[in-house]
Amino acid sequence: MLKTLDKIRQDISAEIDSERKSDLGQFMTPSSIADFMASLFDFRNLDSCRLLDAGAGIGSLSIAFLENLRKEDFKFKRVKMEAFEIDEKLKEKLKEVFACYKVLASNDFDIETSVIEKDFIKFAVSKILSESKNLFTHAILNPPYKKISSDSEHRLLLRKAGIETVNLYSAFVALSVELLESSGQLVAIIPRSFCNGSYYRPFRDLLLNKTAIRQIHLFDARDKAFGNDDVLQENVIIFLERDGLQNDVVISRSTDGNFDDYSEQILSFDQIVSINDKDRFIHIPIERASIIKLSEIFDKELSELFIEVSTGPVVDFRVKEYIRQMPEEGTVPLFYPGHFSGNILEYPKQNWKKPNAIHFNLKTEKWLYPKGFYSVVRRFSSKEQKRRIYASVVNADCFPDTIAFGFENHLNVFHSKKRGINEFLAYGLASFLNSTMVDQYFRRFSGHTQVNAADLRKLKYPDLDTLVLLGRWAKENENHTQEMIDEKLSSLF
Repeated sequence: MLKTLDKIRQDISAEIDSERKSDLGQFMTPSSIADFMASLFDFRNLDSCRLLDAGAGIGSLSIAFLENLRKEDFKFKRVKMEAFEIDEKLKEKLKEVFACYKVLASNDFDIETSVIEKDFIKFAVSKILSESKNLFTHAILNPPYKKISSDSEHRLLLRKAGIETVNLYSAFVALSVELLESSGQLVAIIPRSFCNGSYYRPFRDLLLNKTAIRQIHLFDARDKAFGNDDVLQENVIIFLERDGLQNDVVISRSTDGNFDDYSEQILSFDQIVSINDKDRFIHIPIERASIIKLSEIFDKELSELFIEVSTGPVVDFRVKEYIRQMPEEGTVPLFYPGHFSGNILEYPKQNWKKPNAIHFNLKTEKWLYPKGFYSVVRRFSSKEQKRRIYASVVNADCFPDTIAFGFENHLNVFHSKKRGINEFLAYGLASFLNSTMVDQYFRRFSGHTQVNAADLRKLKYPDLDTLVLLGRWAKENENHTQEMIDEKLSSLF
């Protein structure tokens, strides 16, 4: 049955154009992934099973759930499924699939299936507000991935239910958790972006306060889980138990959705969520072996180093009248990520679409920093790049005739009260941030290619003496390689 659904999924997916997929925010689940997700459930001998499939598509997850019930030979007296789907084409196919399966499995289950043609958020919120909770024993989800605007109807409804979140996927999971009975289980495939960042803090609080994390599965190839649909988010499969006692967590991984090289390790929960982390970032090892924590080696926060990190203050379209393609009298350098390539700062950059300079005057001065030494980190990297964090140094000595620098909004800037920092400290910071150790640690809690200033504040750093020593080495070895950085950093601790 699942192989048949795979063919239907591929045919329907080919018929739906990319704009429609993006509008729905829904990408259908391949059969191999659906089967793996369903296999994670611990099918206890309950009298009845009540399954929620929110955003059901053509029913791949629901059918995988039932197929695994048959394989495990758990005989519920009754299985009731409620599948939500609002897309006209998909819901008709979903009804056909359920009707067909009921015939195939009529000797194995007393099955009641319902295709609910309602907006899941509206339905769930109404149930929560009416205190009609504990509706389901199990939930299996591949929710839609789409941002929720702050003034939308969905956002306002979610707030009524006490849920504050910024994306449909986290909204669907949060609502599903609220609709589970105690000890109810949920398995979902979702983007990894919820693991860090301030926007997802309320969602993390809900998960960590109301559920126990039993397992998290990672795909080493970030674009393979939904390869046919060009989904670029780094997805994870997460298994939760409502009101469960939090114990160790299974971290499993495979290269892709075929699970041919499946492996797993068991980590204590404090390796996943630090008890001292007020933001409750969720750290997931990115290697098959456990990675040493930075906090076990380095223990300094930026504030202890008298350093700050901020997003570049120059938003170019807001100062359009003051920016210039090339430097001229009265201007100062304006730096974009494109000016930095490895250890090289290319300035001014010829024949490219971005400007190189901004006028220094009373109106722009508030967005500029005095000339000095600064470490900068790109806020965005492409998925093809080997590292997430790319740090560089702005060397004040290279700009003898300027009085200030402009940093565009796609850069993060390390500074001291909006002024430059010690030369060797700037080089030491950049080298530290470019190390493989920092990259691996960062990937534990960040599943996307964006690097925010808040993420950089969460890191633990070496002390000032170590950073300055590393910076002196970097200055003396201007053409250092990745291997040289990693070897030098290792020698310092």
